[in-house]
Amino acid sequence: MTVKTPDGICDAAFIHPARGAYPSVIVWADALGLRPSMRDMAKRLAAEGYSVLVPNPFYRVSKPPQFTTAASLDFNNPDTMTKIRPLMSSVQAAGAAEKDAIAYVAFLDAQPQVDKTKKIGTQGYCMGGALVMRIAASVPERIGAGASFHGGGLVTDKPDSPHLLAPKIKARMYFGVAANDDQRQPDAKDKLKESFTKAGVPAKVEVYSAKHGWCVPDMPIEGGAPIYRQGAGRARVEQARRVV
Repeated sequence: MTVKTPDGICDAAFIHPARGAYPSVIVWADALGLRPSMRDMAKRLAAEGYSVLVPNPFYRVSKPPQFTTAASLDFNNPDTMTKIRPLMSSVQAAGAAEKDAIAYVAFLDAQPQVDKTKKIGTQGYCMGGALVMRIAASVPERIGAGASFHGGGLVTDKPDSPHLLAPKIKARMYFGVAANDDQRQPDAKDKLKESFTKAGVPAKVEVYSAKHGWCVPDMPIEGGAPIYRQGAGRARVEQARRVV
């Protein structure tokens, strides 16, 4: 299916229960985009009673799937990153995510499978974490909850850093931080907490004893062990999802 945006036509997966209207969720993919693993994650969420939209974040420059799986990729290979960076730049350009946010919310609110009396939830992985914050700030009256899992670039020294959007957000927010991300940027979690506390926006920030990417099932093996950790912090993740 497709969603019309100010910048073109976005390919997307829209997955929902067979009958009825349900609260909706927008899922922002990681840097590998809309692929089978993201569809499977949306199906799991839909089975719990949600209507789930998973856009192709790179629709401006590429059709999905840009990658069919992450399992065979070497993220330390320069060729891999050479392909990924232009894709990410297309959605990270100034104003891009904000325009997309308005279009995706309008699409969901027009669907009979969506209960428009309920707020919309949104969750994102890796680069999707920052996009969660941008959509929550762009459509604050409709976004009721947001969750970032191993989100990247949430706190930067630039004037458009996502953490500075806290005063514009009205949603309850959750941030699950990977241990190795926390090691690289140990002050990020504190700056996130400080921003949301000052803004008076409820937000919870937790560090997981897991590697970046632990939430996504098709992540590769690293150091002889899978990055994906199905049971890591499961109770806390379920609690965050119930908020959505």
